Amino acid sequence: MIKKCLFPAAGLGTRFLPATKAVPKEMLPILTKPLLQYAVEEALSANITNMAIVTNKNKRAIEDHFDQALELELQINGTQKEELLKEINTICNYATFTYVRQKQMLGLGYAILTGKPLIGNEPFAVHLVDDLCISEKGNSLLYQMIKIYNKYQCSIVAIEEVPMNQIHKYGVIVGDLINNTNDTYRITNMIEKPTPKNAPTNMAIIGRYILTPDIFNILKETKPDKDGEIQITDALLTQSKQGHVIAYKFKGKRFDCGGIQGYVKATNYFAKQQGIM
Repeated sequence: MIKKCLFPAAGLGTRFLPATKAVPKEMLPILTKPLLQYAVEEALSANITNMAIVTNKNKRAIEDHFDQALELELQINGTQKEELLKEINTICNYATFTYVRQKQMLGLGYAILTGKPLIGNEPFAVHLVDDLCISEKGNSLLYQMIKIYNKYQCSIVAIEEVPMNQIHKYGVIVGDLINNTNDTYRITNMIEKPTPKNAPTNMAIIGRYILTPDIFNILKETKPDKDGEIQITDALLTQSKQGHVIAYKFKGKRFDCGGIQGYVKATNYFAKQQGIM
């Protein structure tokens, strides 16, 4: 059973400056709900209640959001606005939140390794808040991936076919199709951010993972790349050489909210869904 979800949330969010000068990128709202709340709701939909968040010293707003606001609640008590806090208060009461601060920005692999004290020696999910995913199948992407983990008992990554002119932004996989119905592949090779010319496929890793706990020891031994960063793709490549990584092709809508264009598309999509536009 996957009981914990790790949220790497220590990044500086420089693409959204000046908005992120004082506000964590993960707290930017899609309509009235912060990105990180969408992520936590996805984890809850997969029956995960322990949220492990990697932050930095400038992101106290994250902790405040997932805590009670007694003064605010007192002021709106008995008014129509009281209903607006019901959803987040339910999350706060149902889920457990733990935090660790990341001191250096040295890549996603380093961020995941920083979260080890919150995870311990058990399999866990990783959710990258930038990728806001709406599944075609009804059940959330994490829920679907956990079902696949329960079958194969190894690391699982979510993938999506992306245009070749965007492939340089992603880790790319090569794999053998093992289940045509579920679109699952046993990964044989992985390449981090290849050029379009060097990309072996257009199947890119997106922001959802189920990882087995041996990934922490592998990350400790993983050498930094040319930019001095530790990449989770390199650690997963080590697992894949033993046949221990499965890729699951996501079906649905994915919004890359790490960039302004994707963030605006997500906002417009949810506005239309709620009849605002």
